[in-house]
Amino acid sequence: MGKLIIITIVLVTIAILLLCVRIVFAKNGEFRSQHISQSKAMRERGISCATSTDRRDRASANRKMNISEL
Repeated sequence: MGKLIIITIVLVTIAILLLCVRIVFAKNGEFRSQHISQSKAMRERGISCATSTDRRDRASANRKMNISEL
């Protein structure tokens, strides 16, 4: 049981170090944005995140249906 915990700690440590390589060794190291709207390829395809799509759809629905008349 003790060997398993040590192996797990070593593997997690290696994984964290590998994730940090870009930040540590790059000149202006930072993680790239993982947001869909920040991706050039996704924007070219017209794909946006669910939150942005929902916000846009709700705004257009409110314009079509006059809420004050309800």
